[in-house]
Amino acid sequence: MPFVALYHAVAASLLVLLLSGCQALGTDGLVASKAPASIAGQSADAIANDMVGRLSEQIGPGTATVALKQDGSPFGQALAAALQGRGYAVVTDQATGEKVQLMSLAYVIDPFEGQILARLSTNDLEIARAYSVTATGASPASPLSVMRRG
Repeated sequence: MPFVALYHAVAASLLVLLLSGCQALGTDGLVASKAPASIAGQSADAIANDMVGRLSEQIGPGTATVALKQDGSPFGQALAAALQGRGYAVVTDQATGEKVQLMSLAYVIDPFEGQILARLSTNDLEIARAYSVTATGASPASPLSVMRRG
């Protein structure tokens, strides 16, 4: 009998792991960008500026043309402005009119247990961090998580 219970526990664990990996993917294999409209103003600006600063530490400042996969949220607009402020060229549609090496970038912003979880994804890199949101903006609530692919 103990083996049946262990078998059920292992099967349930595998099912949970498989389901937790499900994400909506965009056309180039990145997750589809999404951010709630409630993350706006100073909070969106603070999170976007911090995340772009951390991204530039990983890929180099202003070294790429970024194809930003936007969802039209205030955070998406703040992220585009933060990227441009750091010297990156930003395109939101694929029609650049010239042969340019593009770095696709997507984002996911999720409220979770009173904090905001922010993630930026490229084909080669993902960075993520939790933020505490206040009336005057947002501040990092966790260390930066960095995952390189390939």
